[in-house]
Amino acid sequence: MATTDRDRPATSGDSYVVTTCGRRIGVRRLELAPAERPISRVALDVGRDQGGEPGVWAALTADEARDLARLLLLHAALAERGTEPVEATREEAPSP
Repeated sequence: MATTDRDRPATSGDSYVVTTCGRRIGVRRLELAPAERPISRVALDVGRDQGGEPGVWAALTADEARDLARLLLLHAALAERGTEPVEATREEAPSP
């Protein structure tokens, strides 16, 4: 199995994490439009699995990226404590 390199300090050039199941999750800024009206997104790319099956990607607004980050941090803390999350309200977790 792959390692996540948790002991290695993050640098400004780090733009991905490799999960213990071998998936590489990349994060980067994505420009989508011409200079006169640029549209900037945060791209999240979940790479191929160990069997070579294609991954998925999402282009998030800055607010969506912040909401996702908040939910990831919340659930990471819950996983460390071994507790169950309370049901999220519609305002807390917008549906896809």
